[in-house]
Amino acid sequence: MMKSGIVFALLAGAIWGGVILGPSLLPEFNAVLISSVRFAMYGLISLAVALPMAARLLAKISRADVGMLLRLSLTGNVLNYALLGASVQLSGVTAASLINGIMPVAITFLGRADAGSLPISKLKLPLLMVFLGIVSISLEHTGAHSSGTELTTQLLGIACGFCGVVSWSWYATHNARYLKQSAFNSSEWSTLLGIATGNVAVVFGLVAWWLFPNLMPANIDSSRWMDFLWVCLFLAFCGSWIANGLWNACSRRMAASLSAQLIVFETLFACVYGFFYAQRLPSLIELVSIALLVGGVVWAARRHRLPGVKLPSPACQG
Repeated sequence: MMKSGIVFALLAGAIWGGVILGPSLLPEFNAVLISSVRFAMYGLISLAVALPMAARLLAKISRADVGMLLRLSLTGNVLNYALLGASVQLSGVTAASLINGIMPVAITFLGRADAGSLPISKLKLPLLMVFLGIVSISLEHTGAHSSGTELTTQLLGIACGFCGVVSWSWYATHNARYLKQSAFNSSEWSTLLGIATGNVAVVFGLVAWWLFPNLMPANIDSSRWMDFLWVCLFLAFCGSWIANGLWNACSRRMAASLSAQLIVFETLFACVYGFFYAQRLPSLIELVSIALLVGGVVWAARRHRLPGVKLPSPACQG
């Protein structure tokens, strides 16, 4: 069960790593606009998928489910990606990816009391490796690129990145807890989350547009609008529908303290895609940092397989 959970997390990380690049491909579009359109599309896709099983879903859903879905939609999807997109556009793909890499530490801390999770004391050395990997590559990035960027812009991008980490860490922890005791399997929950996210995205986008009328870019060529729609469609279908389903399947199969470590795959893939996008090879420090990140994840996974450590049994498989 744990091996399949790791595979699901790896596949989700590979997709999410590409999602981080999205805002850098659309620099003239506001991150809030990108997030709103992406998740509105995600909602439409989820609604289409839900139609054949609508009667079954409506019979099982409760008021508590709706409330949780709306909270998860805002924190883990719409707000998180708006913050991540702003971080990418203000501080760059590499910096935003590395700030995202702090999520394993944040989620492990938030999920430390969950059933099957190991105490922090048992994971301090693997977490230290992950932390050192993030710090070392951050220092490399700062030393190489910060001089050409306005300090206030860089700091604002970093602040947005950290806020995004807090937002998604809350989502990941509460989503895993709720999914394990819910009446839905991974596919059903992902579909419901998509529908809720679509509604939240539309409201979020309209409110943002009302507060900030210049949210819509002016004098944009029609070809760039097509690029915008294609990127948002990729983000909606692959980055939301497929990847969320994979992550929900992972969350059902392992403890929060382990699944948290596997989010580092997103950071690793984002860095690799960033190297391809920039058409360069990683530096020695970047390679060492990646080794530390992977080593910390593998070490954490092995600790969860020690005798006497029991992982929670999922209520039903997705």
